[in-house]
Amino acid sequence: MAAPGPGLVSVFSSPQELGASLAQLVAERAAGCLAGSRGRFALGLSGGSLVSLLARELPAATASAGPDALARWTLGFCDERLVPFEHAESTYGLYRTQLLSQLPVPASQVLTIDPQLSVEAAAEDYAQKLRQAFQGDSVPVFDLLILGVGPDGHTCSLFPGHPLLQERERTVAPIRDSPKPPPERVTLTLPVLNAARTVVFVATGEGKAAVLKRILEAREPLPAALVQPHTGELRWFLDEAAARLLSLPVEKHSAL
Repeated sequence: MAAPGPGLVSVFSSPQELGASLAQLVAERAAGCLAGSRGRFALGLSGGSLVSLLARELPAATASAGPDALARWTLGFCDERLVPFEHAESTYGLYRTQLLSQLPVPASQVLTIDPQLSVEAAAEDYAQKLRQAFQGDSVPVFDLLILGVGPDGHTCSLFPGHPLLQERERTVAPIRDSPKPPPERVTLTLPVLNAARTVVFVATGEGKAAVLKRILEAREPLPAALVQPHTGELRWFLDEAAARLLSLPVEKHSAL
């Protein structure tokens, strides 16, 4: 079944304004979590265009928090390609170069796959790292997950019609046959995505407009539409080009 509701849809006048608002949201959620009873902030990141967007905006948004606060962040990755970190397709490798060089989260708090393992062993190794980081959670509960959506409606490495959409037991799964190269990947599964306290989908550009209409209005059961946090908040951050085909109510943000 498709989603019972699309969540809050925010439309920004430009990708730059979207990026600034997203970085502010991350900073606010981090501050709130660090001030709470658990005293930590767990953030899950996706790759693609999000890397440069966050690298441009997040360091300044979190600068006032200081290194003591960042020491209590935990960073994970929503999916990863099974390639060396130096490879152009490595999500962690891109974040390491573009963002983490400016955002001093301790290396011990950044959870990555081991790309030297087989894809099955890499998935189990990453699941073990999550169990260690999220002790006490039967399923890892991220405070904030930032997800992308592909033109086919995929999110993470969960693709339309793929058996992994039915996965209910594993928190992390290997995929050998990704229709988008490279074929071997490690991905969080729907139980983890739907356990998050907040999920934000980010989509920019005209190339995303048609699939967003299918997800948010036609309510087709594409992978991204299956992300419905059980008790958490679901949000969509879109620029005007990505939102151009939507007729549902949206929250509009305009540059001053």
